[in-house]
Amino acid sequence: MNPTDRHDRAILQDIARRAMLERGLLPDFSAAALAELRGMASDATTDDGAARDLRGLLWASIDNDDSRDLDQLTVAEPTPADKVKILVAVADVDSLVKNGSAIDEHARHNTTSVYTAAEIFPMLPEDLSTGQTSLNLDQERPAVVVEMLVAADGSLEDSAVYRARVRNQAKLAYNGVAAWLEGNGPVPEAIAAVEGLAENLRLQDKAAQGMKGLRQAHGALSLQTIEARPVFEGDMVRDLRAEEQNRAKDIIEDFMIAANGVAARYLESRGLPSIRRVVRVPERWDRIVELAAEHSFTLPREPDAQALEQFLTKQKAADPLRFPDLSLAVIKLLGSGEYVADAPGDTAPGHFGLAVKDYTHSTAPNRRYTDLITQRLLKAAIEGQPPPYSPEELGLLATHCTRQEDAANKVERQVGKSAAALLLESRIGEQFDAVVTGASAKGTWVRLLAVPVEGRLAGGLVGLDVGHRVRVRLTSVDVERGYIDFEAVGSTGSR
Repeated sequence: MNPTDRHDRAILQDIARRAMLERGLLPDFSAAALAELRGMASDATTDDGAARDLRGLLWASIDNDDSRDLDQLTVAEPTPADKVKILVAVADVDSLVKNGSAIDEHARHNTTSVYTAAEIFPMLPEDLSTGQTSLNLDQERPAVVVEMLVAADGSLEDSAVYRARVRNQAKLAYNGVAAWLEGNGPVPEAIAAVEGLAENLRLQDKAAQGMKGLRQAHGALSLQTIEARPVFEGDMVRDLRAEEQNRAKDIIEDFMIAANGVAARYLESRGLPSIRRVVRVPERWDRIVELAAEHSFTLPREPDAQALEQFLTKQKAADPLRFPDLSLAVIKLLGSGEYVADAPGDTAPGHFGLAVKDYTHSTAPNRRYTDLITQRLLKAAIEGQPPPYSPEELGLLATHCTRQEDAANKVERQVGKSAAALLLESRIGEQFDAVVTGASAKGTWVRLLAVPVEGRLAGGLVGLDVGHRVRVRLTSVDVERGYIDFEAVGSTGSR
């Protein structure tokens, strides 16, 4: 196929669908799942009177500008002694998607929504994930609520988990909320339209900053990467736009980390098993030590999250422009996360990068299957029912979810690289500054500093390792396979 014969979006959609199938993922729902959807109730419901009525609170969603599958709402309530009660409402997807149903079987197979540059492959049919089970604006919905009492220093003093009915009062976007919180933009119209919401969001922001500061003091890593999203002009790729961390994202990130910890401990306290998300000690700590030494910082020989955080904080202050490149190198060296089953009384490895011991995934059941599993376990615990999964079944599901999530990530990366290849195919022969993001017997990979694109360094280079800088020339691209190849043309170093 000649890329000039078709629009970029159509090319990328074809690539995405093939990549899904090659990785063992299903791009389409079965006839049984679609028939089940047609016969489904018009709305998610609670089937008894046990759910609390919290529809009157100032709930709001904060997500990407184009997000339509809204999984959570947040709200804050002030309490005496400068403490804040934070409530996180998670969409009760289980109210409609029953364990063992045809829709559930599709979700169990893929285990996650796959977000590619040209097409989204939702874990659940969009009539559910963006409609009936989404916490949409002005819609009443059932939810599982995690309630947390946060002290002035960011510590968690108390928590509870229960079912409730909620109503989204404002659909907000990260960038607009962040610009307002950081003093770089006006208050968004959706906030100004709801009396008291601005003050509530500032209270949420204050609590989130305290929680973040406390986690960092305990060794949570201040990593900052640049995620690139293709920008389409019509159906043609015209640019890659970097998505960066901001204050609004901090609110959601810190509340979700805390809520996931509460969910894990809640299940443990009631004698139910869980699936934990873990990141073990770094796979290549020795290289992280070398990388720090190249920046005149000494790390201990044994993995130490607090020491690593001190190094990252120092470098972020010293060189904020290049800090995302250092973060990317550290992330590659930390190794990937995985899911593990955890029975009551077991000791899960914890999450090295977040500096938390008890951590599950529970806050995105519209788009991630582990969260739907956790939701079913939480509802069983709330109602005093036996767990819907045995420890053995959870073990198999944990392994499966790890494998499928890895496959989904590879699909997203492949399509992202194909989009980048489309953008760069007219720039073959140009030179760029780059940072090494991967170095092994399989090859050497670099990411450009000016354009957030990653590719393979043809032939590699002796002595080159993650974090080193190198001058490269773009030699070729392959849109179909998502290949972008470079050759080294200049000296290397750590800075």
